[in-house]
Amino acid sequence: MRILIAEDEKSLNRIIAKQLKSAGYSVDCCFDGEEAYDMISITDYDAAVFDVMMPKIDGFSLLKKIRKDGNNLPVLFLTARDSIEDRVEGLDIGADDYLVKPFAFEELLARVRVLIRKNSVSKSNVICVGDLTVDISSRTVTKSGKIISLSAKEYELLQYLAVNNGIVLSREKIEDHIWNFDYEGGTNVVDVYIRYLRKKIDDDSDTKLIHTVRGLGYVLREEK
Repeated sequence: MRILIAEDEKSLNRIIAKQLKSAGYSVDCCFDGEEAYDMISITDYDAAVFDVMMPKIDGFSLLKKIRKDGNNLPVLFLTARDSIEDRVEGLDIGADDYLVKPFAFEELLARVRVLIRKNSVSKSNVICVGDLTVDISSRTVTKSGKIISLSAKEYELLQYLAVNNGIVLSREKIEDHIWNFDYEGGTNVVDVYIRYLRKKIDDDSDTKLIHTVRGLGYVLREEK
């Protein structure tokens, strides 16, 4: 899942990014609302964390702007402004959540997981497709009851396929969600990681779950 952090306090921005990356997310960072708006305009994010008091465009104005554009990006406000009035205003203009500084990173990660579930096909922490089970909370994957060991990127790709199970995802859409702007790898990275997943999930099974839809992309589904 790809997340945008818009926070002008650079040290906090770096810490949040580090925590999210450790949890397996692809993360892009910016330090003012104007840059955040430009990035949102060209990138399909799964969730965003906005500081309220940012330079150029503040968090509230930024959210109003993207909602006016028709963008339903799940947004969590992260701010020192803890009055009831501020929280009500943030939620009324379209925020999905509001977390007051200082905060525990465990709570931030939990709230991000909730944001992503809101925007996904599956609303559950546990997604089952055939005999494959993906537990988002524990980041564990089992196939026919046996634990499948995945790298961070393999898991991130599988989770993205799982929360959108039954939906065909293009290579471009997958790459946009899994790899951030800093990625400098090859253009066939999606195909490479799909091969890795198939080897671990489908190779020893009669029923294949990861399917190629020619000319369109990939889909995770059980075909009966």
